[in-house]
Amino acid sequence: MIVKADNLSRIFKTAWFAKAAKKARINDEELCAAIRQVMLGHADDLGGGVFKKRLKDNRHRSIIIAKGGKYWIYVYLFAKKDRDNIGIDELLEFKKLATLYSHQTDSVIDAEIENGDLLEICDGKQT
Repeated sequence: MIVKADNLSRIFKTAWFAKAAKKARINDEELCAAIRQVMLGHADDLGGGVFKKRLKDNRHRSIIIAKGGKYWIYVYLFAKKDRDNIGIDELLEFKKLATLYSHQTDSVIDAEIENGDLLEICDGKQT
């Protein structure tokens, strides 16, 4: 599935994801490049606005939520050596989260950034 993004797309990582990515030595440039690939359909579409994208030479898996291409949020990261995939219960929770973010306003997102819950890593102009 190819997802069309416009110049209003914004890409984030959660505070938890930021810590996990730092530990795995995955930088924001790699994450932004990976989002470009997801937009072209180069990811596993798990449905409901949830995508799984391989990172770091296929050693890690990231879970990205997106609805409508407005907000793309890295929410979970795991090493392939540690687990094969996410569970059904986890997938359902990620789908709920994707639905929640699809209805968020920019002011709510900005408040999450100010609180440190979300970190903006690139926007549609950069992807």
